[in-house]
Amino acid sequence: MAVTKSLPTHLPVMVSEAMGGLQPQPGGHFVDCTVGLGGHAQAILERILPSGRLLGIDADPEAIRLAQVELSDYSEAAILINDNFVNLEAICRKYDFYPVDGILLDLGISSLQLDTAQRGFSFQREALLDMRFDPRQELTASDIVNDLPEQELARIIEEYGEERHPRRIAKHIVRSRPITSTLRLAQVVEQVLGSKRGRIHPATRTFMALRIAVNRELENLKLALEQTINLLRFHGRLVVISYHSLEDRIVKEFMRNEAGNCTLELISRKVIKPASLEIESNPRSRSAKMRIAECLKHLEKERR
Repeated sequence: MAVTKSLPTHLPVMVSEAMGGLQPQPGGHFVDCTVGLGGHAQAILERILPSGRLLGIDADPEAIRLAQVELSDYSEAAILINDNFVNLEAICRKYDFYPVDGILLDLGISSLQLDTAQRGFSFQREALLDMRFDPRQELTASDIVNDLPEQELARIIEEYGEERHPRRIAKHIVRSRPITSTLRLAQVVEQVLGSKRGRIHPATRTFMALRIAVNRELENLKLALEQTINLLRFHGRLVVISYHSLEDRIVKEFMRNEAGNCTLELISRKVIKPASLEIESNPRSRSAKMRIAECLKHLEKERR
C-alpha cells in the first residue's frame, strides 16, 4: 500500500547550486547533515541510485519523521538519524558510513520549525518561549530570557543577533520578567526599539540571538566542520549553505584555513547566492550564501 504524503510546504534552497557543488554520481555516498523535510536529500538520492547511499541527520525528531515519509521511495538507500550534526563523525563511524563523496550542511531554522507555532521560534505567533531544535534538550529560550543576568543577556543579543541596542533590550527584558510567551517578548523589544525598523521586525535580531544560543548553533557548526576532514574521501565535496554573517564567517574562515593547510581546495572563492527568480518564488532564500570546497586529504580507509 502506498504511503500517503501530507507534508508542510517546503522549498529547499539553492538545490541546483548544491547539486552542482556536491556533484553526486551513481554509487556515491553522501551525508546531509540537516536533512529537514528531505528536499536536498531527495535531489541527491535521485542522482546516486541505484547503488548509492545517503545518511541524513537532523536534531529535530519531527523533521526526521516527516523526512521518512517524503523519502519513503528511497528507504533502502537512505539512513535517517535523529541526532545533532555536532556528532557527525561518531554517527558516520557507527554506521560505517565513511569515507563519503560529499557532505551538505543547510544551516539555520527550517520552514517546519518557523511555521509550527508551538515550537516558539516566531515572534508572529503566540507560544511558549522554546526555540529548541531538539525538544529533548533541557535549555529553552525561556530559561535564557528569565534566568540570565542582564549583562550576559546583553552579550548574547549583541554577539549572536548583531543587535545595535543590546543593553537597552536586556535591561527592559529583565525589568519585564517573567516573560513566558513569544508575543510578550516581541512586545517588550518593540517597547525599546519602536514598532518599525526598516524591512525587518524589531524583534528579529533578538529572537535569532536566543535561538542560536539555545541550540549552540555556532559552537556546533565549528565542531562539525572540523570533523568533515576526517570523513571526506580524496576529492570529496563539502557544501555549506548559511543564512547570516556569523555562520558564513565561520564557514569562510574554516575553508580558507584548511586550504592553507592543503586539506581543502576552494571551489567557490566567492560566495554563491540564490538567483533572483528563486528569491522571488521563495523569499526566505534571499539571505542564503553557499560555499564549496573539495577535500585534498587521503584517508587511511578508502572505500574504493
